[in-house]
Amino acid sequence: MKKTLTLAILMLTLLTALPVTAKKKQQTPQTDREYWAALAYQMAQPVLEPMAKGELQQVMKTEFSPSFDNRNRKVVYMETFGRLMAGIAPWLTLPDDDTTEGRQRQQLRQWALAAYRNSVDPQSPDYLCWGVAGQNLVDAAYIAESFLRAYDQLWIPLDETTKQRYIGEFQKLRRIDPPYTNWLLFSSTIESFIAKANGRRGYDEYRVNSAIRKMEEWYVGDGWYSDGPAFAFNYYSSYVFHAMYLETLQAMTDAKVNSRLDYPKYYARELKRAQKYSIILERFISPEGTFPVFGRSIPYRLAALQPLALMAWYQALPKELSNGQVRAALTKVMHRMFDAGTNFNDAGYLTIGFCGSQPDVADWYTNNGSLYMTSLCFMPLGLPASHPFWTAEAEPWTQVKAWNGKPFPKDHQWKDDIQTKDKF
Repeated sequence: MKKTLTLAILMLTLLTALPVTAKKKQQTPQTDREYWAALAYQMAQPVLEPMAKGELQQVMKTEFSPSFDNRNRKVVYMETFGRLMAGIAPWLTLPDDDTTEGRQRQQLRQWALAAYRNSVDPQSPDYLCWGVAGQNLVDAAYIAESFLRAYDQLWIPLDETTKQRYIGEFQKLRRIDPPYTNWLLFSSTIESFIAKANGRRGYDEYRVNSAIRKMEEWYVGDGWYSDGPAFAFNYYSSYVFHAMYLETLQAMTDAKVNSRLDYPKYYARELKRAQKYSIILERFISPEGTFPVFGRSIPYRLAALQPLALMAWYQALPKELSNGQVRAALTKVMHRMFDAGTNFNDAGYLTIGFCGSQPDVADWYTNNGSLYMTSLCFMPLGLPASHPFWTAEAEPWTQVKAWNGKPFPKDHQWKDDIQTKDKF
């Protein structure tokens, strides 16, 4: 017994004396990109895997605002799918590779293509509730936006029957009269997509051009848009205005539509506005990775930072913002918001709240499908891993510099310097 005990003590002493690397292999720290990709996959897999099989409406654990209105509650599935796809579409444009991320990305794309087919197939259990509520205009626009963001990878591969079903469903939504707000851009996004995808046939030019003219009337300066005739201090310049305005203009340019409006000039001016607004958003991010919580629809979480992510994906960050500081700032926010693991319910779907389950911050139109807007911040995953956005050294962002006594660029007003006149 004594010999056995002595031998055990000797072995323990030897193991303790060994270098740490011999006792346990050191784990390689997770890169920022690996963290983003893992979070995006965690969000997407519970939606796309069952929807590819026609089972999402059977298995999704849904949640509705305590003050939810009397609309058809099946809108939750269209909101979930459309908003998720708008956020991860850029990521799915990358070619396949044999990395863990590459295999997950390939799987998500395969599921997504099957889900797109099911969503417009009347025989599928996951046929979406097209046209049963005004809300459908909103989320059809996010589906159209996902096609615009990954046209070659998500639209072109679809079979002709599915494509024509989408065109038909989009056109039928014209019976929905959008309120006099950011909703005008939902119509313009859908119609400009039809113009691009359908060879300039069957789209409504007036719904596009009237929305563009109204955006110009509602621009209030320094990157901000008024959400309708009266200005409201909220994040709708983030959630809708900048991204869908740019994408409407780009789609009309791609479609080679010749109308009274000079779409490329409008695009160039709006891009500068989006760059200014992205500077503001970067300055909103505190040293701790938080940003101000204000306005309606705040459960959309990271969608408040969409234009900053969009400019990074477009490789159009203004000179005031480096790749390293933007990536570091966005990553810090993601860690601050998601690391506690409280933003998902026990079935893996997003839960209503901002940083955790906080149902009382919901608006009357909020369900947990609405919350997949948060995926809009993942757009830089559409840049390859070798891009400077991912390879540049992490840098302190503006508030880190400012609150630590370091030099930082002063802010200044931006004014439009591109004039637009009707061509005829």
